[in-house]
This record gives sequence, C-alpha cells and structure tokens, in this order.
Amino acid sequence: MKNNIVLGLLLGCVAGVLDLIPMLLQGLTWDANLSAFFLWAVSGFMLATSTLKLHPVLKGIIIPFICLLPSAFIIGWKEPPSLLPIVGMTLILGALLGFAYNKLAK
Repeated sequence: MKNNIVLGLLLGCVAGVLDLIPMLLQGLTWDANLSAFFLWAVSGFMLATSTLKLHPVLKGIIIPFICLLPSAFIIGWKEPPSLLPIVGMTLILGALLGFAYNKLAK
C-alpha cells in the first residue's frame, strides 16, 4: 500500500507539472498555479487510496473532478468561461492519471 501511495503522489505531481505548463505560459498568478498543482497531487493520493470499483480511467476522471468541485464554484462565479479549459484539462489529465496508475501499480 505504501508503494502505491508514493506512486499515486508521483503521478499526481507529474500531472500537476503538465497542468502548470500552459498556466505558466499564460502568466497566471501563483495562487492559481499552486492550487492546480496540489489538486493533482491530492488526486494522485486519493486515486492510490480509493477503493472505488470503477474502470481505472473513469476513476481517474471522477476523483480530480471531486477535488476540483469547491474551487470550480469560486472560479465559475467570477469567470464562468475560464471553467472550459479547466474542465478539459481535468478530463484529459484525469483519464491519463487513472490509466497510468492502473498500469504501473500492478
């Protein structure tokens, strides 16, 4: 179990870095950058410790969306159109995170 948690955290951090690249290029604020990075670190941890019986890709999508939900209300309240790229990245990176974790955890 310990190795799975480390794997989940590492993969979550990789997803966080991938999410940060376009954010840094856009010059977004550090609070947004850190929030996005840690969303993925937490998602990786939750993925590794979750006992949900779902397809790995679906599990990899659902967990980050649950983690994103509180922030999505704040972001969407102020700037609703900015939710579109966030949802897109969460969908893509979540699916990749679930897939990669499933392949590497075996």
